[in-house]
Amino acid sequence: MAQRRGFREYLAGLLAPRERNKTLTALAGAEPVTGSKLPAVQRLQFFLSESVWDPDRVNDRRLELLRAGSATAPHGGGVLIIDDSGDRKDGTATAHVGRQYLGRYGKTDNGVVTVTTVWADERVYYPVHAVPYTPAKYFAGGKNDPEFRTKLAIGADLAVRAQAAGFAFCAVVAGSACGDQDGFRGELAQARLPFVMALRPRHGIWARAEDAHTPVDAARALAWGGPDDPGDWQAVTRRFRDGHAETWYAADATLGAWGPDGVRRLVVATADPGTLPDKATWYLVTNLPRPGGPRERESPWPAAPLAGIVRIYGLRHWVEQSYKQVKDELGWADFQVRSDIAICRHQALVNCAFSFCWSAWLTSQPPPGPPPAIPQERGRCSPVSAAPGMPARPYGTKLASRAARRTQLADPRDRAHALVAGMVQGAPAC
Repeated sequence: MAQRRGFREYLAGLLAPRERNKTLTALAGAEPVTGSKLPAVQRLQFFLSESVWDPDRVNDRRLELLRAGSATAPHGGGVLIIDDSGDRKDGTATAHVGRQYLGRYGKTDNGVVTVTTVWADERVYYPVHAVPYTPAKYFAGGKNDPEFRTKLAIGADLAVRAQAAGFAFCAVVAGSACGDQDGFRGELAQARLPFVMALRPRHGIWARAEDAHTPVDAARALAWGGPDDPGDWQAVTRRFRDGHAETWYAADATLGAWGPDGVRRLVVATADPGTLPDKATWYLVTNLPRPGGPRERESPWPAAPLAGIVRIYGLRHWVEQSYKQVKDELGWADFQVRSDIAICRHQALVNCAFSFCWSAWLTSQPPPGPPPAIPQERGRCSPVSAAPGMPARPYGTKLASRAARRTQLADPRDRAHALVAGMVQGAPAC
């Protein structure tokens, strides 16, 4: 009973509006320092650090509910995105803390990095598994210790775990931090998992002097005579839920052994093949065969046309744009505990709150009353309209039916809708 109560109180605090960091005092609705000894705060501290519940079992139950839901059930058209989340943390006593590269800040700093997998399609996305990375300094043998695992090894293992847990997907998707690594691509291929991953534009290979040496060289070698004479390029339309559409161009390129019919395909997608703008050009490597190619018949995966490759990788960009922001709003990095088990419990609970947001959005109907202005990101407020094909925003003026018996947090369920509204606006169209 105590653990159920702790679960409800912790999630209610995570879902409440973010007026300050969601430390234990904030989750309990207490003052930051003077309230730390209050029973409600101590109860949450015990629930997170000292109680005996297993975060893996809680996560398994969350995934079970997602698989059973008609709106959230995974299917073969979705993708599995591998990502790592780096957050600053001071000191040396907290588990997993080390000086390492934190992608969200673009620099090396003291912090904790967690490798996550996220399932996504054009309608919804949610985290599947999360495992904190443990730096080599925590192992007696350093990087040579048999217990040490790199972030890439953790990511590959999580992809296999997701498939074993019943999460169907058409490809594993990752950024260039993973795509540039031959070993990581090999691990996924060995596990018989399809993938679409980014490459750095100047990721070099050994080749003859007259051949392309980087993805950008391979892209420049493709014929392009303008929109009326696209040459090697094929027009691809990208549509979004906010109503706008973008015309991009995609092509199969050749780079060393990579080519349209090779074991690895190099696909380039861009808004302008003539200039290949840095901010609107993707260099992608995949093991999915092209339609009509010699590998299609023997491949364990369906062939993927150029438009399909662009769609698959485009889902990652949608997630990247909002996933970290929403996790921040839910207090992902605000934990003030030190042990590994307590950190994993906090992350499991944040993932529960994240999934609850989608559940509330997909199943609730709007109450009476005008919709208020919803904060789209911290520090700025603007109204967010419902996206086409999604439920109308269930916000409205809500009054309590009776006086509260004690001081407590307000019902956070409307906040769940506010968090999802911003995510849906930037989503790709079905």
